[in-house]
Parts: sequence; C-alpha cells; structure tokens
Amino acid sequence: MSDPVSLYQKSEKIHPREVSGRFQRLRVLAVYALLGLYYILPWVQWDGRQAVLFDLPERQFYIFGMVFWPQDLYLLSALLILAALALFFFTALAGRLWCGYACPQTVWTEVFVWMEQWTEGPRQKRIKLDQAPWGAEKLLRKGAKQVLWIGFALLTGFTFVAYFSSAPDLFGRLLSLELGSWEAFWIFLFGLATYGNAGFLREQLCIYMCPYARFQGAMFDPDTLIISYDEQRGEPRGKRKRSADRQTLGLGDCVDCHMCVQVCPTGIDIRDGLQYECIACAACIDACDQVMDQMGYERGLIRYTSQNGLEGRPSRVLRPRIVLYGLLLLVLTALFATVLATRSPIGVEAVPERNPIYREVGWDDIENLYTVRILNKSTEPRTFTLHADGLDGLELESRPETVTIEPGRSGEVMARVRAPRESLASHSEAIRFEVRRADDEQVRRATSTRFQGPREE
Repeated sequence: MSDPVSLYQKSEKIHPREVSGRFQRLRVLAVYALLGLYYILPWVQWDGRQAVLFDLPERQFYIFGMVFWPQDLYLLSALLILAALALFFFTALAGRLWCGYACPQTVWTEVFVWMEQWTEGPRQKRIKLDQAPWGAEKLLRKGAKQVLWIGFALLTGFTFVAYFSSAPDLFGRLLSLELGSWEAFWIFLFGLATYGNAGFLREQLCIYMCPYARFQGAMFDPDTLIISYDEQRGEPRGKRKRSADRQTLGLGDCVDCHMCVQVCPTGIDIRDGLQYECIACAACIDACDQVMDQMGYERGLIRYTSQNGLEGRPSRVLRPRIVLYGLLLLVLTALFATVLATRSPIGVEAVPERNPIYREVGWDDIENLYTVRILNKSTEPRTFTLHADGLDGLELESRPETVTIEPGRSGEVMARVRAPRESLASHSEAIRFEVRRADDEQVRRATSTRFQGPREE
C-alpha cells in the first residue's frame, strides 16, 4: 500500500531582501506618515480635550472640533461607502495601491521586518541564522528581535485603547499599575493581534485570508496600471557578463539574477505574470532598475504599465470607468462634507397620538396630540422651546413649555395642536414643528408631520 500523499505544504519563511529606490522611498514615507498619525493623534489636544476620542460610556465621539452621537451612525455608513468607492477608483486606475502603500497589514509588517533586519542582519545572514543550531549569538539576536516585536506590539495595543480612553489618564494608570481589566484585556489582545499578523502571518494573511486579493481582478481592465515584466524585452533570459553583447548571445535584457524574487515580500516571481499574491509594493521595480543600471541597460524591464501597453496598443488612463468613479467620488465627497458641515446639534421627531386620531373641541376647532422627542447633540445641557406652524389660526400648547436636556440625552414634550376646521383643505394637512434653543434661537431644527381632521362626507 502506497504512502498517503499530503495535500498541505508547510509554509516556508520568506526573507525579503533590502532594496532602495524611488518606490521604496514612497513606501517608507507612507509608513512614517501613517504610523505617525496613529501613534500621535491620541496625544493631540483640541479645545481642552483629546482631539480624537471615542468615549463609549458617554456615547460621545470626538473628532477634532466635531462631536458625534450614536444617532449619527448613518455618517459612518456614508464614510464606508466613500472608502469603498475610493478603493474601486484607485484599483481601476493603478491596481493594488492600497495593499502596497497604506494597508495596516503592509505598514506594520514593514516595521516588523525592519526590526528583524536590525537584530538579525541582511537577508543571507538571516537565512543562515535560521538554519544554524541554537547558540549564544542566535539566542541573543532572536531574543532582541522578540523584545522589539513585543514592545512595539504592546505600544500598538496601548495606542488603540487610548482612542477610547483618555491617553494621558490611561498612561498614568499604566505607570501606577491601576489599569482596568477591560483596558488591560484590549491592550494585550490588540498587541497579540499585531504581533501575530505582522510578525508571523505576514504574507500569509495577504495570500490566504484577505478577500481583496481574490476579487481585485474584477476591477482590472486592459488599461489598469499594474506591475508587469516586459517579456518581449526580457526573454530569453540568461546570465552574462556586463561586457557581453546580449544580441550576440541571443539573450534578452533579463539577466536571471532573481533579485525581483528576493525582494518580494510575498515570494512570487513577477516574471510569471500578474498574480493575486502581488501586493503592488513595487520592490521588484526598484531592484530590477538597479540591475539594469549596473548592466548599462535601459530601465523599465519591470515597470508600471497596462496590458495594452505591454502588447503595444495605446493605453488610456482617462476612460469611462475612471471618469465615472472619479465623478461619483467627487460628488459624494462634496455631499458628505456638506451634510457634515450643516449637521444640526438638535434632533427632533414628532409622533402623533393615534387614540384618538383627532378631537373636535370648542365651537368648530380640531385638535391633535403629539409626542415631540428632542435630542441634544451638543456637549452642554441645553434648554429648548417648541413652536408649530403650517395652518391658519394654528395654536400650540406644549407641556412643559421649556425642556432642559443633558448632552447626548433626549427629552419629550407633549404638544396639543388646535386649528379651525375651515383652515383644513382636506382631512390631512402638513404642519411643522420647530425646536429652538432658548439661549440662541438661531440654533433650530424642524420636522414635518400630518394634522388629521374629519373626512368630508
């Protein structure tokens, strides 16, 4: 009986080689900018409080000068839609730019790889160290790397919690060992996730777990800029001396140095064509350009180009898909900014009483009852008054006449609305309730509802 065949292959650790170049400088700049924002923002103060703070117990979310409440959740939905549309736009334009330059997995993995290089040395030395038996040097280098990894992961977890709990206060309680159980739990959990994702999973998360790698192809077209190997120029590949004449040898520009493979963080060979494992980090472009410079060849054997460009056909950057995505993104962004700028600090809702729908009172008046709910979205207690209009001769009696509401809380006003029968053109007419802030009547918010009367026989 033959031995069973395993369908699983053990993952081999990838040791990406260090490379420099224009695209890698952009990636390093992106890492510093994004990590700088992440780690510094919790310490920035704005109007005497933390600039970015998601205060869950108080249900208040501060983003610089704006305050959001759970009732503003629709704004988060709109923001996610904008982010998805931006992803479609940039993917259709230039492939996986998000993955290569801005994805948190890419950014944190890059930092963890730097730490590995600092403690274990360049690529060949790291490979030899992994293969060597355990000794003093290996223990020291591996231990130093683990200390840096764990420290950075815990710093990441602490910063994550600092977005939900005041950073200075959290830091003080950390030094005095007075952290709450939930705060300690989330610091260690988020730190563990950072350590595992950026330190061990690395490219495996991008290849096997990230859904974006699977559906990115649906957003590509023949004009999408992608990182590609120019097969017509590079083949047949082969090693040669710098002084050799490649035409005499019958060789293309590719010297088969495997530098593009060695610098790739996912371990693929870009010369095999577009692959879903490619995260568009452009490390292979910088590495190949350096080799081309050394050989005296023209740069661009591996470059950003499109399928049409590789095949010698005209390549269009501005095309219907890009124009449509771009216009939608601009319009929706402007709409989102307008809604954000004109957002009222008052929420109001009028609910008619249904039992009875209306009452006939006096000689010839119709009366409706309403419950008006008022939400105070500001950060201070506010006093509000209620007003109504929409029908001739309309009278409003509210109980209470003024209502004071704590920040983030709602209050109710019972509204009794009376109007003459002759002012009703039909059995149902539109009226409007308006809530005004007592200390500043310019701050107001209105809502519409229906005033019900008898049907004409």
